[in-house]
Amino acid sequence: MSVKIRLKRMGAKNNPFFRIVVADTRSPRDGRFIEEIGYYDPKRFGEIKLDKERAEHWIKNGAQPSETARVLLKKQGVTL
Repeated sequence: MSVKIRLKRMGAKNNPFFRIVVADTRSPRDGRFIEEIGYYDPKRFGEIKLDKERAEHWIKNGAQPSETARVLLKKQGVTL
């Protein structure tokens, strides 16, 4: 099973809000996930809340972040 750290889109039309989740690569973008580790709100000046310990745990165990998730993780100081 291959695991990714990626964004799950939520919110209304023209008002996006994203949750940072750990999911199986076979799951759809907004579908089933293993664990929610944070959120990203681009409308609130790019507000990011992230559980760094859980993110580092998943990366250490082989989870691969998507390109966007990688940028957000770096901004929060998570070692990749």
